[in-house]
Amino acid sequence: MRFSHLAYSFVVFPFIVGSAQAGGFSRGTADTDILFEEGNVNFRAGAYIAVPHQEYRAAPLAAPNPALIGENYLDTYVIPSAAVKFGVDDKFACAGTYTDSNGASSSFAVPYGVSGKLSESFIVTEFGATCAAFFDMGRGRLSLLGGAFIEKLDYTLDALPTLPGLGPVPMEIGLDSDAYGWRAGIGYEIPDIALRAQLLYRSGTTHNATGSGGTPLIPGAELPAFATGELPQSVELRLQSGIAPGWLAFGSVKWTDWSVNETLDLSVSTGIPGIGDLKSRNEYYWRDGWTITGGVGHAFNERVSGLVSLQWDRGVSTGYDLRKDKWLLAAGASLKDQWGGELRLGGGISYLSSAEITEGVETGAAVDAGWAALFSASYSVKW
Repeated sequence: MRFSHLAYSFVVFPFIVGSAQAGGFSRGTADTDILFEEGNVNFRAGAYIAVPHQEYRAAPLAAPNPALIGENYLDTYVIPSAAVKFGVDDKFACAGTYTDSNGASSSFAVPYGVSGKLSESFIVTEFGATCAAFFDMGRGRLSLLGGAFIEKLDYTLDALPTLPGLGPVPMEIGLDSDAYGWRAGIGYEIPDIALRAQLLYRSGTTHNATGSGGTPLIPGAELPAFATGELPQSVELRLQSGIAPGWLAFGSVKWTDWSVNETLDLSVSTGIPGIGDLKSRNEYYWRDGWTITGGVGHAFNERVSGLVSLQWDRGVSTGYDLRKDKWLLAAGASLKDQWGGELRLGGGISYLSSAEITEGVETGAAVDAGWAALFSASYSVKW
């Protein structure tokens, strides 16, 4: 039974859905694997939904609000994904991709920490273009990939900070920025045995976001605001091979340079005498992230395939926040229809380790172990 179609398209599912629960702020991964699929024109679109739940068991010592205890702080989020490929011939192809590459979103039942956060979120949307050149080599073919992308960051903060002489003051902040990066890769594949090895690199980016803040202290005014932060480079090695008729084994190791993420520094110019600029700092001081994935896939017949995978992600926290180890068990199915399309459905359950903040201004905050449910669906066509 041929296994090449599952090997070269569907097996990318655990790598993409796994990124939705990977460490740091990782979310979606650009669907560059569409470059390897048969067809002169290919299109695929889908979405991934993550529903995390993790509850506080202790509040920060500097702001010991007991109302936080037992409250979930992680928001549900959706990761869109779309890709279109144009093949010049069997030696060269280019693809455009769209996804949310990074993000985070938290909401609090009561003001959290010394900054009085009520909600904080950001999304980094990536638009990319990547090309691949293919060369015959031995039993298989060598591939070289290269491309560029633009990131668009949107950040929002709703807080109730306590100001000297004024007490708690509502504050809303919105920021945005653009950044540019590049990606490159090399691969080798032998279709007859469903073998492929890929090494993929994605550059880091720097965001200098600007925007405005608002407060009832100055009705109708848009106060200048800005923030700076770093997003990391990454390197990923993917391997897969047929192991028996209709069966495939696959795995990946990904390194992400999260140690560049030390702080998010935010400033709002109030223009109020005696107050001046309001400054806020999110402390991270993360270590590098490592994500390891492994699994098996099976083609039940020419139209139906399935797979299961297990992923471990090393937490990036060094004591300044709550991002500890995660485990993800995922499964998926591929259903090919009579019109040449392919429907992919998947789901997973992720275990979130308990954590405690032992450094910085939020020392004392702690969460119990939690869970996250993940769901995905996509559809692809080719001409």
